[in-house]
Amino acid sequence: MDKNRYKPRIADKRLDFYLSTFGAVCVEGPKWCGKTWTCTMHSQSEFLVGLPTGNFANRKLAMLDVQRALEGTAPHLIDEWQDVPAIWDAVRYSVDESAECGRYILTGSATPKTKGVLHSGTGRIARLAMHPMSLQESGHSAGVVSLSDVCKGREIGVQSIPEPSLDELIAFVMRGGWPGGLDKSRAQALLIPRDYIRNIIDVDIQKLDGIERDPVKVLKCLRSLARNESTTASTNTIRNDIAEVDDTSLSINTVTDYIGAFNRLFLVRDTRPFSTFTRSPARIKQQSKRRFCDPSLTAALLGVSPKMLLRDLRTFGLLFESLVLRDLEIYAEAMEADLYHYQDYDGDDFDAVIQTPDDGWSAFEVKLDPGQVDEAATTLVKIASKFKHNPPTALAVVVGKSGLAYRRQEDGVYVLPITALKA
Repeated sequence: MDKNRYKPRIADKRLDFYLSTFGAVCVEGPKWCGKTWTCTMHSQSEFLVGLPTGNFANRKLAMLDVQRALEGTAPHLIDEWQDVPAIWDAVRYSVDESAECGRYILTGSATPKTKGVLHSGTGRIARLAMHPMSLQESGHSAGVVSLSDVCKGREIGVQSIPEPSLDELIAFVMRGGWPGGLDKSRAQALLIPRDYIRNIIDVDIQKLDGIERDPVKVLKCLRSLARNESTTASTNTIRNDIAEVDDTSLSINTVTDYIGAFNRLFLVRDTRPFSTFTRSPARIKQQSKRRFCDPSLTAALLGVSPKMLLRDLRTFGLLFESLVLRDLEIYAEAMEADLYHYQDYDGDDFDAVIQTPDDGWSAFEVKLDPGQVDEAATTLVKIASKFKHNPPTALAVVVGKSGLAYRRQEDGVYVLPITALKA
Protein backbone atom coordinates (compact mmCIF):
# COMPACT_ATOMS: atom_id res chain seq x y z
CA MET A 1 0.00 0.00 0.00
CA ASP A 2 1.20 3.50 -0.86
CA LYS A 3 0.91 5.22 2.52
CA ASN A 4 1.23 8.63 0.84
CA ARG A 5 -2.22 8.06 -0.68
CA TYR A 6 -3.85 7.37 2.68
CA LYS A 7 -6.76 9.62 3.59
CA PRO A 8 -6.98 10.19 7.37
CA ARG A 9 -9.96 8.53 9.03
CA ILE A 10 -11.93 9.61 12.08
CA ALA A 11 -11.08 6.24 13.62
CA ASP A 12 -7.35 7.09 13.61
CA LYS A 13 -7.39 9.01 16.89
CA ARG A 14 -9.66 6.48 18.56
CA LEU A 15 -7.41 3.62 17.49
CA ASP A 16 -4.35 5.35 18.97
CA PHE A 17 -6.24 5.97 22.22
CA TYR A 18 -7.48 2.39 22.41
CA LEU A 19 -3.98 1.03 21.75
CA SER A 20 -2.67 3.09 24.67
CA THR A 21 -5.39 1.62 26.89
CA PHE A 22 -5.77 -2.05 25.96
CA GLY A 23 -3.47 -4.92 25.12
CA ALA A 24 -5.26 -5.51 21.81
CA VAL A 25 -7.82 -3.76 19.65
CA CYS A 26 -10.17 -5.49 17.23
CA VAL A 27 -11.26 -3.17 14.41
CA GLU A 28 -14.55 -4.44 12.97
CA GLY A 29 -16.65 -3.34 10.04
CA PRO A 30 -17.90 -4.16 6.57
CA LYS A 31 -15.56 -5.33 3.85
CA TRP A 32 -13.81 -2.66 1.82
CA CYS A 33 -14.46 0.18 4.28
CA GLY A 34 -10.72 0.73 4.82
CA LYS A 35 -9.96 -1.28 7.97
CA THR A 36 -6.75 -2.91 6.73
CA TRP A 37 -5.32 0.29 5.32
CA THR A 38 -6.06 2.23 8.52
CA CYS A 39 -4.64 -0.48 10.75
CA THR A 40 -1.52 -0.78 8.59
CA MET A 41 -0.86 2.90 9.26
CA HIS A 42 -0.83 2.14 13.01
CA SER A 43 1.12 -1.13 13.00
CA GLN A 44 4.81 -2.04 12.95
CA SER A 45 4.38 -5.58 11.62
CA GLU A 46 1.59 -7.62 10.09
CA PHE A 47 0.25 -11.10 9.46
CA LEU A 48 -2.34 -11.17 6.67
CA VAL A 49 -4.47 -14.27 7.17
CA GLY A 50 -6.27 -13.81 3.85
CA LEU A 51 -3.14 -13.27 1.74
CA PRO A 52 -3.54 -15.56 -1.30
CA THR A 53 0.22 -16.00 -1.81
CA GLY A 54 1.36 -19.63 -1.71
CA ASN A 55 -2.19 -20.94 -1.95
CA PHE A 56 -3.16 -19.07 1.23
CA ALA A 57 -0.04 -20.21 3.06
CA ASN A 58 -0.56 -17.77 5.95
CA ARG A 59 -4.00 -19.17 6.74
CA LYS A 60 -2.71 -22.73 6.65
CA LEU A 61 0.26 -21.79 8.83
CA ALA A 62 -1.99 -20.14 11.44
CA MET A 63 -4.25 -23.19 11.51
CA LEU A 64 -1.27 -25.48 12.08
CA ASP A 65 0.50 -23.25 14.62
CA VAL A 66 -1.53 -20.25 15.77
CA GLN A 67 1.45 -18.71 17.56
CA ARG A 68 3.04 -17.95 14.18
CA ALA A 69 0.29 -15.42 13.53
CA LEU A 70 1.30 -13.53 16.69
CA GLU A 71 4.97 -13.06 15.82
CA GLY A 72 6.05 -9.51 15.03
CA THR A 73 6.90 -6.08 16.40
CA ALA A 74 4.11 -4.36 18.34
CA PRO A 75 1.66 -3.08 17.39
CA HIS A 76 1.30 -6.28 15.37
CA LEU A 77 -1.56 -6.40 12.85
CA ILE A 78 -3.45 -9.65 12.26
CA ASP A 79 -5.78 -9.02 9.34
CA GLU A 80 -9.04 -11.00 8.87
CA TRP A 81 -8.50 -12.99 12.07
CA GLN A 82 -11.98 -14.55 11.81
CA ASP A 83 -10.71 -16.95 9.11
CA VAL A 84 -8.78 -18.69 11.92
CA PRO A 85 -10.95 -18.16 15.05
CA ALA A 86 -8.29 -19.70 17.33
CA ILE A 87 -6.32 -16.47 16.87
CA TRP A 88 -8.76 -14.68 19.19
CA ASP A 89 -7.99 -16.85 22.22
CA ALA A 90 -4.28 -16.89 21.39
CA VAL A 91 -4.21 -13.08 21.42
CA ARG A 92 -6.25 -12.94 24.60
CA TYR A 93 -3.86 -15.36 26.31
CA SER A 94 -0.81 -13.44 25.06
CA VAL A 95 -2.23 -10.18 26.41
CA ASP A 96 -2.90 -11.87 29.75
CA GLU A 97 0.75 -12.86 29.94
CA SER A 98 1.93 -9.27 29.59
CA ALA A 99 0.91 -5.94 31.08
CA GLU A 100 1.85 -4.10 27.88
CA CYS A 101 -0.72 -2.08 25.98
CA GLY A 102 -0.99 -1.85 22.21
CA ARG A 103 0.45 -5.26 21.39
CA TYR A 104 -2.02 -6.38 18.72
CA ILE A 105 -4.44 -4.96 16.20
CA LEU A 106 -7.01 -7.39 14.81
CA THR A 107 -9.28 -6.66 11.89
CA GLY A 108 -12.50 -8.49 11.11
CA SER A 109 -15.13 -8.15 8.40
CA ALA A 110 -17.26 -10.97 9.79
CA THR A 111 -18.09 -12.41 13.19
CA PRO A 112 -17.48 -16.19 13.24
CA LYS A 113 -20.35 -18.24 14.61
CA THR A 114 -17.99 -20.04 16.97
CA LYS A 115 -17.09 -16.75 18.61
CA GLY A 116 -19.82 -17.27 21.18
CA VAL A 117 -17.88 -20.16 22.73
CA LEU A 118 -14.59 -18.29 22.78
CA HIS A 119 -13.39 -16.11 25.64
CA SER A 120 -15.02 -12.70 25.29
CA GLY A 121 -11.72 -10.86 25.61
CA THR A 122 -13.26 -8.40 28.06
CA GLY A 123 -10.59 -6.08 29.43
CA ARG A 124 -7.99 -7.46 27.03
CA ILE A 125 -9.35 -6.92 23.52
CA ALA A 126 -11.30 -3.74 22.86
CA ARG A 127 -13.63 -3.50 19.90
CA LEU A 128 -13.56 -0.49 17.60
CA ALA A 129 -16.12 -0.04 14.82
CA MET A 130 -15.21 1.26 11.39
CA HIS A 131 -17.65 2.30 8.70
CA PRO A 132 -17.55 3.44 5.09
CA MET A 133 -16.31 7.01 4.83
CA SER A 134 -18.37 9.92 6.09
CA LEU A 135 -18.60 13.05 3.92
CA GLN A 136 -15.94 14.65 6.14
CA GLU A 137 -13.53 11.79 5.48
CA SER A 138 -14.17 11.65 1.74
CA GLY A 139 -13.61 15.41 1.44
CA HIS A 140 -17.22 16.29 0.59
CA SER A 141 -18.03 18.22 3.76
CA ALA A 142 -16.68 21.68 4.51
CA GLY A 143 -16.38 20.59 8.15
CA VAL A 144 -17.19 24.01 9.63
CA VAL A 145 -19.46 22.72 12.41
CA SER A 146 -18.46 20.06 14.91
CA LEU A 147 -21.14 17.61 16.04
CA SER A 148 -19.40 17.63 19.40
CA ASP A 149 -20.03 21.38 19.75
CA VAL A 150 -23.67 20.92 18.78
CA CYS A 151 -24.19 18.14 21.33
CA LYS A 152 -22.72 20.41 24.00
CA GLY A 153 -25.12 23.22 23.08
CA ARG A 154 -22.37 25.61 22.01
CA GLU A 155 -22.90 28.59 19.75
CA ILE A 156 -21.77 28.07 16.16
CA GLY A 157 -22.43 31.50 14.68
CA VAL A 158 -23.52 31.60 11.05
CA GLN A 159 -21.40 29.45 8.77
CA SER A 160 -21.66 29.82 5.00
CA ILE A 161 -20.63 26.94 2.73
CA PRO A 162 -21.12 26.11 -0.96
CA GLU A 163 -24.66 24.81 -1.37
CA PRO A 164 -24.65 21.31 -2.88
CA SER A 165 -26.87 20.64 -5.87
CA LEU A 166 -29.39 17.83 -5.96
CA ASP A 167 -27.10 16.04 -8.41
CA GLU A 168 -24.23 16.23 -5.93
CA LEU A 169 -26.36 14.94 -3.06
CA ILE A 170 -27.57 12.07 -5.22
CA ALA A 171 -23.96 11.27 -6.10
CA PHE A 172 -23.05 11.12 -2.39
CA VAL A 173 -25.81 8.55 -1.87
CA MET A 174 -25.18 6.50 -5.00
CA ARG A 175 -21.38 6.37 -4.75
CA GLY A 176 -21.33 5.71 -1.03
CA GLY A 177 -18.39 5.98 1.32
CA TRP A 178 -16.15 3.29 -0.20
CA PRO A 179 -12.50 4.44 -0.12
CA GLY A 180 -11.72 2.56 -3.32
CA GLY A 181 -14.31 4.57 -5.22
CA LEU A 182 -13.00 8.05 -4.46
CA ASP A 183 -10.75 8.29 -7.51
CA LYS A 184 -13.26 6.63 -9.85
CA SER A 185 -15.56 8.34 -12.33
CA ARG A 186 -19.22 8.54 -11.37
CA ALA A 187 -20.09 5.71 -13.75
CA GLN A 188 -17.34 3.52 -12.33
CA ALA A 189 -18.27 4.32 -8.72
CA LEU A 190 -21.87 3.27 -9.32
CA LEU A 191 -20.67 -0.24 -10.17
CA ILE A 192 -19.03 -0.72 -6.77
CA PRO A 193 -22.15 -1.18 -4.57
CA ARG A 194 -23.75 -3.46 -7.18
CA ASP A 195 -20.69 -5.68 -7.29
CA TYR A 196 -20.49 -5.52 -3.49
CA ILE A 197 -23.98 -7.00 -3.21
CA ARG A 198 -23.15 -9.75 -5.73
CA ASN A 199 -20.09 -10.75 -3.73
CA ILE A 200 -22.06 -10.80 -0.48
CA ILE A 201 -24.62 -13.14 -2.06
CA ASP A 202 -22.27 -15.39 -4.05
CA VAL A 203 -19.22 -15.54 -1.77
CA ASP A 204 -19.26 -13.94 1.66
CA ILE A 205 -22.52 -15.25 3.05
CA GLN A 206 -21.75 -18.74 1.71
CA LYS A 207 -18.36 -19.01 3.42
CA LEU A 208 -19.44 -17.26 6.62
CA ASP A 209 -20.16 -20.44 8.58
CA GLY A 210 -20.29 -23.26 6.07
CA ILE A 211 -24.08 -23.06 5.74
CA GLU A 212 -25.31 -23.12 2.15
CA ARG A 213 -27.91 -20.41 1.58
CA ASP A 214 -30.09 -19.97 -1.48
CA PRO A 215 -28.66 -16.94 -3.39
CA VAL A 216 -32.07 -16.08 -4.85
CA LYS A 217 -33.72 -16.00 -1.43
CA VAL A 218 -30.79 -14.08 0.06
CA LEU A 219 -31.21 -11.41 -2.61
CA LYS A 220 -34.96 -11.17 -1.99
CA CYS A 221 -34.34 -10.75 1.74
CA LEU A 222 -31.80 -8.01 1.04
CA ARG A 223 -34.25 -6.24 -1.26
CA SER A 224 -36.94 -6.37 1.40
CA LEU A 225 -34.56 -4.84 3.92
CA ALA A 226 -33.83 -2.09 1.38
CA ARG A 227 -37.55 -1.41 0.92
CA ASN A 228 -37.84 -1.14 4.72
CA GLU A 229 -34.67 0.90 5.18
CA SER A 230 -34.45 2.82 8.47
CA THR A 231 -37.76 1.52 9.78
CA THR A 232 -38.72 -0.64 12.74
CA ALA A 233 -39.96 -3.43 10.46
CA SER A 234 -39.98 -6.72 12.35
CA THR A 235 -38.67 -10.03 11.04
CA ASN A 236 -42.26 -11.09 10.43
CA THR A 237 -42.85 -7.88 8.47
CA ILE A 238 -39.81 -8.65 6.31
CA ARG A 239 -41.11 -12.17 5.69
CA ASN A 240 -44.54 -10.89 4.69
CA ASP A 241 -43.02 -8.21 2.46
CA ILE A 242 -40.99 -10.85 0.59
CA ALA A 243 -44.11 -12.96 0.06
CA GLU A 244 -46.17 -9.99 -1.12
CA VAL A 245 -43.64 -8.36 -3.43
CA ASP A 246 -41.51 -11.27 -4.66
CA ASP A 247 -44.11 -14.05 -4.49
CA THR A 248 -41.72 -16.19 -2.45
CA SER A 249 -42.41 -17.93 0.84
CA LEU A 250 -39.66 -17.92 3.48
CA SER A 251 -40.04 -19.32 6.96
CA ILE A 252 -39.51 -17.00 9.90
CA ASN A 253 -36.46 -19.07 10.89
CA THR A 254 -34.92 -18.60 7.44
CA VAL A 255 -35.45 -14.85 7.50
CA THR A 256 -33.99 -14.69 11.02
CA ASP A 257 -30.95 -16.69 9.88
CA TYR A 258 -30.38 -14.43 6.87
CA ILE A 259 -30.65 -11.22 8.89
CA GLY A 260 -28.32 -12.69 11.52
CA ALA A 261 -25.79 -13.43 8.77
CA PHE A 262 -26.07 -9.88 7.42
CA ASN A 263 -25.38 -8.55 10.92
CA ARG A 264 -22.34 -10.80 11.30
CA LEU A 265 -21.02 -9.43 8.00
CA PHE A 266 -21.57 -5.87 9.33
CA LEU A 267 -23.76 -5.30 6.29
CA VAL A 268 -26.70 -3.92 8.29
CA ARG A 269 -26.79 -1.72 11.36
CA ASP A 270 -29.40 -1.81 14.12
CA THR A 271 -30.16 1.60 15.62
CA ARG A 272 -31.47 0.90 19.10
CA PRO A 273 -34.40 2.76 20.66
CA PHE A 274 -33.57 5.54 23.07
CA SER A 275 -35.15 4.40 26.30
CA THR A 276 -33.62 6.41 29.12
CA PHE A 277 -36.62 8.70 29.55
CA THR A 278 -37.47 7.05 32.85
CA ARG A 279 -39.55 9.97 34.11
CA SER A 280 -41.38 10.65 30.87
CA PRO A 281 -45.16 10.06 30.75
CA ALA A 282 -44.82 8.79 27.16
CA ARG A 283 -44.79 5.05 26.51
CA ILE A 284 -41.75 4.33 24.39
CA LYS A 285 -41.60 1.81 21.58
CA GLN A 286 -38.72 -0.64 21.92
CA GLN A 287 -38.08 -1.78 18.34
CA SER A 288 -34.71 -1.13 16.72
CA LYS A 289 -34.41 0.51 13.33
CA ARG A 290 -32.48 -1.49 10.77
CA ARG A 291 -30.46 0.10 7.96
CA PHE A 292 -27.61 -0.81 5.64
CA CYS A 293 -24.08 0.25 6.54
CA ASP A 294 -24.02 2.56 3.52
CA PRO A 295 -26.86 4.16 1.51
CA SER A 296 -25.25 3.10 -1.77
CA LEU A 297 -26.12 -0.52 -0.98
CA THR A 298 -29.77 0.39 -0.39
CA ALA A 299 -29.83 2.30 -3.68
CA ALA A 300 -28.24 -0.64 -5.52
CA LEU A 301 -30.76 -3.11 -4.09
CA LEU A 302 -33.69 -0.84 -4.97
CA GLY A 303 -32.34 -0.58 -8.51
CA VAL A 304 -32.60 3.21 -8.64
CA SER A 305 -30.57 5.50 -10.87
CA PRO A 306 -29.72 9.19 -10.42
CA LYS A 307 -32.44 10.14 -12.93
CA MET A 308 -35.00 8.03 -11.09
CA LEU A 309 -34.17 9.73 -7.79
CA LEU A 310 -34.66 13.15 -9.36
CA ARG A 311 -38.17 12.05 -10.32
CA ASP A 312 -38.86 10.36 -6.97
CA LEU A 313 -37.79 12.79 -4.26
CA ARG A 314 -39.59 10.79 -1.58
CA THR A 315 -37.33 7.78 -2.14
CA PHE A 316 -34.35 10.10 -2.40
CA GLY A 317 -35.32 11.62 0.94
CA LEU A 318 -35.27 8.18 2.59
CA LEU A 319 -31.84 7.43 1.11
CA PHE A 320 -30.60 10.86 2.21
CA GLU A 321 -31.73 10.09 5.75
CA SER A 322 -29.72 6.87 5.62
CA LEU A 323 -26.63 8.84 4.56
CA VAL A 324 -27.14 11.31 7.42
CA LEU A 325 -27.52 8.50 9.96
CA ARG A 326 -24.31 6.91 8.70
CA ASP A 327 -22.40 10.16 9.19
CA LEU A 328 -24.01 10.99 12.54
CA GLU A 329 -23.01 7.58 13.88
CA ILE A 330 -19.40 8.04 12.74
CA TYR A 331 -19.17 11.54 14.23
CA ALA A 332 -20.85 10.40 17.45
CA GLU A 333 -18.43 7.51 17.91
CA ALA A 334 -15.55 9.98 17.67
CA MET A 335 -16.67 11.36 21.05
CA GLU A 336 -17.59 7.91 22.42
CA ALA A 337 -21.29 8.74 22.07
CA ASP A 338 -24.08 6.45 20.86
CA LEU A 339 -26.67 6.84 18.11
CA TYR A 340 -30.31 5.94 18.87
CA HIS A 341 -33.77 6.63 17.49
CA TYR A 342 -36.93 7.53 19.40
CA GLN A 343 -40.57 6.56 18.90
CA ASP A 344 -43.45 6.61 21.33
CA TYR A 345 -47.04 5.42 21.32
CA ASP A 346 -48.28 9.00 20.92
CA GLY A 347 -47.03 8.82 17.34
CA ASP A 348 -44.06 11.11 18.00
CA ASP A 349 -40.50 10.32 16.94
CA PHE A 350 -37.02 11.69 16.46
CA ASP A 351 -35.04 10.52 13.43
CA ALA A 352 -31.91 10.32 15.58
CA VAL A 353 -30.84 10.76 19.18
CA ILE A 354 -27.21 11.03 20.25
CA GLN A 355 -26.38 10.25 23.87
CA THR A 356 -23.00 11.44 25.10
CA PRO A 357 -20.90 9.73 27.82
CA ASP A 358 -22.16 12.23 30.42
CA ASP A 359 -25.75 11.03 29.71
CA GLY A 360 -26.67 14.24 27.93
CA TRP A 361 -28.73 13.77 24.79
CA SER A 362 -29.55 15.64 21.61
CA ALA A 363 -32.36 15.03 19.11
CA PHE A 364 -32.18 15.35 15.33
CA GLU A 365 -34.61 15.52 12.45
CA VAL A 366 -33.46 14.93 8.86
CA LYS A 367 -34.89 16.91 5.96
CA LEU A 368 -33.66 17.00 2.39
CA ASP A 369 -35.54 20.24 1.69
CA PRO A 370 -34.56 23.28 3.80
CA GLY A 371 -38.11 24.54 3.25
CA GLN A 372 -39.20 21.97 5.85
CA VAL A 373 -37.01 23.38 8.62
CA ASP A 374 -39.80 25.34 10.35
CA GLU A 375 -42.02 22.27 10.53
CA ALA A 376 -39.18 20.04 11.73
CA ALA A 377 -38.09 22.54 14.40
CA THR A 378 -41.65 22.80 15.70
CA THR A 379 -41.82 19.00 15.92
CA LEU A 380 -38.51 18.80 17.80
CA VAL A 381 -39.56 21.42 20.35
CA LYS A 382 -42.98 19.81 20.86
CA ILE A 383 -41.62 16.32 21.53
CA ALA A 384 -38.75 17.58 23.67
CA SER A 385 -41.25 19.39 25.92
CA LYS A 386 -42.41 15.98 27.17
CA PHE A 387 -39.15 15.53 29.02
CA LYS A 388 -39.10 18.35 31.53
CA HIS A 389 -37.08 16.32 34.02
CA ASN A 390 -34.52 15.23 31.44
CA PRO A 391 -34.39 17.92 28.72
CA PRO A 392 -32.17 17.62 25.64
CA THR A 393 -28.92 19.51 25.45
CA ALA A 394 -29.57 20.37 21.82
CA LEU A 395 -32.16 20.06 19.05
CA ALA A 396 -31.10 20.10 15.40
CA VAL A 397 -32.42 19.74 11.87
CA VAL A 398 -29.93 18.22 9.43
CA VAL A 399 -30.67 19.38 5.88
CA GLY A 400 -29.42 18.57 2.41
CA LYS A 401 -29.64 21.38 -0.11
CA SER A 402 -28.51 24.30 2.00
CA GLY A 403 -25.48 26.55 2.30
CA LEU A 404 -26.02 27.97 5.81
CA ALA A 405 -25.38 26.45 9.23
CA TYR A 406 -26.83 28.45 12.13
CA ARG A 407 -28.89 28.38 15.31
CA ARG A 408 -32.40 29.74 15.20
CA GLN A 409 -33.04 32.60 17.62
CA GLU A 410 -36.71 31.83 18.17
CA ASP A 411 -36.28 28.30 19.55
CA GLY A 412 -32.54 27.52 19.70
CA VAL A 413 -32.80 24.73 17.12
CA TYR A 414 -29.67 24.20 15.05
CA VAL A 415 -29.97 24.05 11.24
CA LEU A 416 -27.08 21.97 9.92
CA PRO A 417 -26.31 21.14 6.29
CA ILE A 418 -24.85 17.62 6.17
CA THR A 419 -22.04 19.09 4.04
CA ALA A 420 -21.09 21.44 6.92
CA LEU A 421 -20.66 18.77 9.62
CA LYS A 422 -17.57 17.13 11.05
CA ALA A 423 -16.83 14.98 14.08
